[in-house]
Parts: sequence; C-alpha cells; structure tokens
Amino acid sequence: MLNDRDVLILAALNNSEKLHSESFEYKSLFLNLILPDNTNARFLPSVFIENEHARLFRERKLTKNQLIELYDANDKVIIGKNCFINCLKYGSNCWKKANKSIESIIELGENIAVSEVIQVPTVYPLGNKQYQILTGHRRFFALIFTYGIDHASQFKVYDTKPILYKVKQFQENASREDLPQYGKLQAFLSAMMEIEGLDQARLKIGDKKLTVREKAKNLGISMGAFDNYNVLTRYPEVIKAYQDGLTASFLKVKKIILECETRYKNTHDKKVLGIKDKKAIAENILEQLLGKKKNIKKVNAFTFPKITNLNVLKKLLFTDVSALNSHIDWVNLDWEDNDKVSALVKKLIISIEDS
Repeated sequence: MLNDRDVLILAALNNSEKLHSESFEYKSLFLNLILPDNTNARFLPSVFIENEHARLFRERKLTKNQLIELYDANDKVIIGKNCFINCLKYGSNCWKKANKSIESIIELGENIAVSEVIQVPTVYPLGNKQYQILTGHRRFFALIFTYGIDHASQFKVYDTKPILYKVKQFQENASREDLPQYGKLQAFLSAMMEIEGLDQARLKIGDKKLTVREKAKNLGISMGAFDNYNVLTRYPEVIKAYQDGLTASFLKVKKIILECETRYKNTHDKKVLGIKDKKAIAENILEQLLGKKKNIKKVNAFTFPKITNLNVLKKLLFTDVSALNSHIDWVNLDWEDNDKVSALVKKLIISIEDS
C-alpha cells in the first residue's frame, strides 16, 4: 500500500521530474501565518503570544501561570517579543534541552536585531493562507523573539511541499555545527525513510535502487559522513543515549560501536548478527559510553565458624543433624537468607560442642 509521499515520488519518476528542483519564490510573510514542523529536529514545543501580553509579562503585570492558562502553554515554551518562558517540566531533559535552544535563539535574535537574516527560512503553503516551516526553525523563532508575532519578514516560499522534504531538512541540519547530535541522527533517520521510499518507487518503474554514493549525494554529505551516520543509527540504544544527554563525538562513538561488534563476532564466532546478538552488543556499547555495568545481584556467602573438635566434624558429616535436639526450626527456615542460615549453622555447631 503506497502512502501519499510514495505516490508523489512515483509520479515524479514516471514524468522524469527532478526531485530536488521544486519551484519557489521569495515573499514577505507575516510571522503569525507560519507554523513550525513538530517532526523537525529543530522543533521546539512552543506557543506564540501577542506583543501586548509579552510586554505585560516583562513589566510583571502578567504572571507565568496566567500566560500558561491563557495560551494553554503547559509543557511548552512561550515565545513573544523579547520574551521566552520555559514551561516544560522543571529539571527534566526536555526542560534542559529547551533552555539550551532558548540561549542559542536569543543570541541569534540579538544578531538579527543589528543585521538582516543572511539565509532566510524556507516554507511551503498549507492552505488557508498558512505556511509551514521547512528549514530555518531557529531563525523563525529568533524573528518572533526580536520583532514579535505581528511582524512581516522575508521567506523562501516553495510552490508546494517538496516531495523529499525530510531530505531537504537533513541537508541543512547536517551542515549546522550547533544542532545537537541527537537532532542530526533523528534527521538522518527521517531522510533515509524518504530515500527508501525513493528506492521502492524506482524498482516499480523498472529502475535500480540508488547506490550508496547516490544516496550520500542526495543527502548532500560525503561517503565518509554517510557511513558514520549508518553506524551511529544502527542501535536505537545509542540514539537514546544522545537523547538523554550523551555529548561524545560521532567519531568516538562510531569507533566504540565497531570495536564492540568486532569483539562480539570474534568471541562468538559469528558473521551474521541476530536480534539477540545486537541487543547484547548494544548493552556492551552503553557500558563503554556511559560506564554502566550490568546490575549483578550480590549474594552473601555462607560463613561458618572454624571447627577444631573432631567429634563435632564427624557428627556433622555422618549424622542427620536436623534430628538433633538443637531447638532449631529447620522447617520454617528461610533458606534464601544466607545470613540466617549461617547463623543457625553456627548455633548448631555450638549445640553439638556443648552436648
């Protein structure tokens, strides 16, 4: 069953259309007509407030809670003219990441205030005179922070939504040093889903799948970078580690992944890895990355007193000591509790010595 995107890709290939040559023009649009893309790595869960409300908040005539109630902004970031309010759960990873994004957007906004945006954000029409951001989320947020929601600004406007729009987003995200590693990995996975759709469409018209070199070219990255992304996205656990705050470089993590895979294959004499194998490798990778070891339950050893009396030793070895009158309840003893067992054996030995 083909989805809408696959149908568009197939139609474009049948009509010999170029997938990266969509028509566009530059337009001046009001910021309140633009919607962010919540599937983009640059997305910030946000709500935009009117200039007057932003002013009242800055002058402490409106509280954070009042704005949250007014704009239903719980678990979102409030953005207005010279106003950023992080309403995500305090101290959470999302809250921390949002704070970092806010800092970089404010810095970008301060630059925009004294100079124009060199590379304008790109958008495409949604209908009802609204547009959705394709690339340039941070620049868009910075424009709202600098000028307010009622301001008009220049945008690169595509006639329609680009067929491979996730590929276009990745092309920009991969080239930006300031995007967190997790965002880049997510953008790569989304772009590769579109590339896979393109491959399937090519097969349907009798063409071959894209080569690795062609895939890298479509994504706008080198063969080496393409290999890096492929290795780094091989294990969901690695992506999750980046989402939770891992900051190690891609090259360092790639090296660890390849070393863990090679070691596992050599140890278990395997060339092809199954699901269980990959799970075991992922655990080892996380141990290397995060310094975490498997939680092994520590079991206390049995401890018995030294036996110096030969008769006591013989009685322990050759007699049913549970039948002795030692006043020990062997039936109800918790044999899983090593400390209790050790204590009662000690009591038994003392009882035999005294008898």
